[in-house]
Amino acid sequence: MKNTFLKNIVILISCFILSFGFIDCHKNNDGNDNPGGGGGNQNPPPHSDISFYLTKGDQTALLQKQSYPIQFKDGSNGNPEIIIDSTKTYQSVDGFGFTLTDGSAQLIMGLPDGIRKNVLNELFGNDSASISISYLRLSMGASDLSASVYTYDDMPEGSTDINLEHFDLRKDMSMVIPALKEILAINPAIKLMGSPWTAPLWMKDNHSSVGGSLLPQYYEAYANYFVKYIQAMKQEGITIDAVTIQNEPLHGGNNPSMVMQATEEAAFIKNNLGPAFQHAGIKTKIIVWDHNADNPQYPITILNDQDARQYIDGSAFHLYNGDISALTTVHNAYPNKNLYFTEQYTSSGGTFAGDLVWHLKNIIIGSMRNWSRNALEWNLASDPNYSIHTPGGCTTCKGGITIVSGIVRNVGYYIIAHASKFVPAGSVRISSNIAGNIYNVAFLRPDGKKVLIAVNDGSSPQSFNINFKNKRAAVSLDAGAVGTFIW
Repeated sequence: MKNTFLKNIVILISCFILSFGFIDCHKNNDGNDNPGGGGGNQNPPPHSDISFYLTKGDQTALLQKQSYPIQFKDGSNGNPEIIIDSTKTYQSVDGFGFTLTDGSAQLIMGLPDGIRKNVLNELFGNDSASISISYLRLSMGASDLSASVYTYDDMPEGSTDINLEHFDLRKDMSMVIPALKEILAINPAIKLMGSPWTAPLWMKDNHSSVGGSLLPQYYEAYANYFVKYIQAMKQEGITIDAVTIQNEPLHGGNNPSMVMQATEEAAFIKNNLGPAFQHAGIKTKIIVWDHNADNPQYPITILNDQDARQYIDGSAFHLYNGDISALTTVHNAYPNKNLYFTEQYTSSGGTFAGDLVWHLKNIIIGSMRNWSRNALEWNLASDPNYSIHTPGGCTTCKGGITIVSGIVRNVGYYIIAHASKFVPAGSVRISSNIAGNIYNVAFLRPDGKKVLIAVNDGSSPQSFNINFKNKRAAVSLDAGAVGTFIW
């Protein structure tokens, strides 16, 4: 009894001097973070208004849900503020993802059935363990990350096939189409974009898979080639939502590749592809450019042609050169046409920390703040030796995942996951400001929840407030860290 009395006196004295910061009086007699007394009953943890997922450049946190409560409160604390205004809306979101290259499909389909099922569910599913990829780009024929060069209508040298009697998808039937069917079984709503790296070689002026241009006498045949591709994929149960005219049309050095000037794309669309789609009743979107942000004038030149413009949904960009703000340049010229971001690779020579910050700032946040409806990284999967590519194709293109006996999740996986897992198709970008070194973009989801994706591009930790409806939630990000906040 005496010991209990003395113990209580000590506690009372301790509480009396709380204002000096020496003791936390909310701890019970046993030293636990429970304001209650005896009996050992724990109160529920504090309510959190915001869910917070974190990735750090040093990889000590990888898309890790944080457990501490974040609450909206009245008053100000002097932090820089990101003010979210869900009444100011911008473009709708089509999705986030990768390109399912031939090499990616080959590696994924080579996994044992059980492992492959788990991997595809993790990538494309919609449960808590999945990252919910919602958009894929496909190569129409080979890309440089195919084991060999091919098109859907290859002919012996000196032969042509104007009526496309030899058109077939047999190369895709082995790996790409089976992979797509398994993906569609998991996510039937995933959007698919087709992009050719080259026309059949007999249609080109140099008859080579590298460079060269499409001969005007084959414009009609090439338009029908697009029609046949879309129809053949549809017969396999695969809907192509959009096509670009040519991957990187001003880069003729890749294998495969083909050069198309802006005036050539415009002529092909207005005279051949647009009418061919219209005649066949095809609703697949037609998208121009599909190259770097250093040349916004290319898509603007095509859109300036009113006869071509009527068939065009929008323009696509990469960011190996230029600035992401070029998308807004095109948007300002033609605000009723859509923007897309379709490719950026992470290199085997890059660092996790460096790529995480650059890609989040420029590709995920940057493209979305500049009106893009999607954001795609390059190849979905690679092997440890980057061995699947055409002669002269990319030998340093790191997949979002590396396929070994299972998978290794690379930086590209986390770059995309910070958006795809939390921002479903149909979300709308809403207003948010840049605060200090915290680059960010915000969305309103179809379910009414708000999402903020933020990266600290500075060299030191940064505290800031998320301000929504004049209530503030104080949060912080370490230098180089990425956070997705949902409320």
